[in-house]
Amino acid sequence: MGPSLLLLLLPLLLAVAAGVGAAPAGHEITYLPGLAKQPAFKHYSGYLDVEKEKHLHYWFVEAQGNAADKPLVLWLNGGPGCSSIAGLLTEHGPFRIQPDGASLEFNEYAWNKLGHILYLESPVGVGYSYSESKDYRTNDTEVARVNYLALKEFLHLYPEFSSKDLYLTGESYGGVYIPTLAQWVMQDPDLNLKGIAVGNGLSCYETNDNSLVYFAYYHGLLGSRLWKDLQAYCCSQGKCNFHNNTNLNCTLAMAEMIRIVDESGLNIYNLYAPCAGGVPGSFRYDGDVLVTHDLGNNFMRQPLRSLWQQNLFRWQAAKKNVRLDPPCINTTAPSAYMNDAQVRKALHIAGSAPEWQMCSFAVSRGYKRLYTKMNDQYMKLLSTMKYRILVYNGDVDMACNFLGDEWFVDSLQQKVAVARRPWIFTDESGQDQIGGFVKEFTNIAFLTIKGAGHMVPADRPRAAYNMFERFITKQPF
Repeated sequence: MGPSLLLLLLPLLLAVAAGVGAAPAGHEITYLPGLAKQPAFKHYSGYLDVEKEKHLHYWFVEAQGNAADKPLVLWLNGGPGCSSIAGLLTEHGPFRIQPDGASLEFNEYAWNKLGHILYLESPVGVGYSYSESKDYRTNDTEVARVNYLALKEFLHLYPEFSSKDLYLTGESYGGVYIPTLAQWVMQDPDLNLKGIAVGNGLSCYETNDNSLVYFAYYHGLLGSRLWKDLQAYCCSQGKCNFHNNTNLNCTLAMAEMIRIVDESGLNIYNLYAPCAGGVPGSFRYDGDVLVTHDLGNNFMRQPLRSLWQQNLFRWQAAKKNVRLDPPCINTTAPSAYMNDAQVRKALHIAGSAPEWQMCSFAVSRGYKRLYTKMNDQYMKLLSTMKYRILVYNGDVDMACNFLGDEWFVDSLQQKVAVARRPWIFTDESGQDQIGGFVKEFTNIAFLTIKGAGHMVPADRPRAAYNMFERFITKQPF
């Protein structure tokens, strides 16, 4: 190469070099309010622009320690309509929000010790994500498409992460978000997908509804009289249908069961945790109409018991004023923090972005659920024999209970590699403890976390970290 040609190419070479490993201008968080000491790792916040008018807010935390060989992990919370920042601030992020809503503490069991974590506020309309049209109606397939485009835009802005191993992870309605997104990602040769992990996921409405009745009865919630009614009116020839049974007596027995589980003041996300705010009041009949009290704001909207609920609404006995949104999760602290003017500035939030809420009712109301089960999506992933898949559940969650997800994984009919057994982790005192139980198939594992609810890393952070470490480093459970 001659000197003149080199001189001509030098500006281009310098520009390319500058672009490699360079974060987008203005996205790095240089000072985060609430921390006594700023972190040693870098983190970023900004917008991923999709199709010009959709702006998805993200918060990206680089891995701690030796980051070069660590994978890229996408995290999505559920709802549909709840913010993935909940995962960052209250579950496995590097910082944990404190009760004062102003201060943060470093999280000893942060998952960014294991990988680079991208927290994406999705769908558009959730958290600080917004669109020019302000039309937040969407559906399962559209969300998967937009999330894929957002991921591609992220890697366009951060090209140094394009070649890294990629894991898609999520929770709750992430049970739909993650497998549907994986179908897009697995077809892209430029993305290095290695696996997916779904925590307390909505995998199948039918198994989730049917298993919840057994969960409730065997945890002492229903009593013998109601259990006998459910068996008598919802079961025949040794098979029970609590999901979409059109028998009137079954529908009324199910309504009673759901009132106990969802509306009595039990914490649906963790049976053994207290309900923030206490018992929300009572329900009663006024003539032929069921009367319930306003139960306040929800956090991660429980799966819609849609089919039997529609049956219930057909009957005059209970067709008005039914609410299924328990208020047992206190979202005051993260909401106060995220709406602080200095925090918004630090996170580079657009001035036109609305007030931050943990969950968006506008998105939830306008969301069309297209899938009732995820069998096809999982089978496509499993058929490649390429991906590591983990389905994990806290075993005291009632929103997406462990039994339903275990039934779902069993329904995939994969070859058992290791029979169901306890899995062990070391506690803070150095003693081995049972973390839960695991059943491993050829390319998928089902795992429970003992004593954890819907948000596993919030309830059992050490056990959850150990589980995720084994998953991400391809160790046996």
